[in-house]
Amino acid sequence: MQTLLLFGLAGFLAQLVDGSLGMAFGVTATTTLVTVGTAPAVASAAVHLAEVGTSLASGVSHWRFRNIDWRTVGILALPGAIGAVLGAYVLTSLSTESASVWITTILLVLGLYVLIRFAFLKLGKLITNKRPGAKFLGPLGLVAGFVDASGGGGWGPVATTTLLSSGRLEPRKVVGSVDTSEFIVALAASVGFFFSLSSEHDLNYTVVAGLMIGGVLAAPVAAWLVRRMPPRILGAAAGGLIVFTNARTLLTTSGAGTTLTISVLVAIVALWAAGLTAAVRSVRAEKRLNALVGEDGQTEEPAKLPTS
Repeated sequence: MQTLLLFGLAGFLAQLVDGSLGMAFGVTATTTLVTVGTAPAVASAAVHLAEVGTSLASGVSHWRFRNIDWRTVGILALPGAIGAVLGAYVLTSLSTESASVWITTILLVLGLYVLIRFAFLKLGKLITNKRPGAKFLGPLGLVAGFVDASGGGGWGPVATTTLLSSGRLEPRKVVGSVDTSEFIVALAASVGFFFSLSSEHDLNYTVVAGLMIGGVLAAPVAAWLVRRMPPRILGAAAGGLIVFTNARTLLTTSGAGTTLTISVLVAIVALWAAGLTAAVRSVRAEKRLNALVGEDGQTEEPAKLPTS
């Protein structure tokens, strides 16, 4: 019961981040599992099996809030599924030590990307007359699916950030569409892991159930938050935590000295703090700009003409 509650909380927090940003459930949950000593392939398999439930709940929630572009989902999902199966086979074919270094490095890079993306870069401009096409979405889905399965996460960081950067779709629909298509990707990755994992790699279904239940409970909250909460602050906070955790794991496994470990972690904390500060300032600046151009949600009553 304690394990179920612990990973239920982890799944809730991971889905809260993922459903709000369109990314980071896999990165966050896999980081948690690898940190507590789970084999990389087993961690990725457990997270993707849990994501089958959480992504379905997230998709339904985003559908109710009209956050989905179904054309994007249809084109993105199939290549993503193919990439996920390939990624599952690649990860399970690596030795435990090599897989640990690989997955931790991928998670570290993805976390750093999330931190920098939401703290320091512009989130993309909306171009309503140019929707993403198959030539753009197909390769994107293939790469994102492969990284997602082989790295224990990455569907959102790769797909969401690329779509946001392209400016070809409304941000809330980017988040909703990527989260919805993730159901197919997670299902394909789970099938790939089912056939490629050896008998010695047993899944802890209590952990899977905890992640899934927590994620399902968080899905409607996250779908609502995507319309209300500034994504910059949440993204910067989640990205910094992912970078710090995986950097510590990588330094420990590589046998780095105490001085080097402390120096690197202090530098990461400083970058994290700077990112959060920059995110808060950007949110405030964007609110002031929106208020100046009349996008603060308030409309003025039209002036009445004098009557004779």
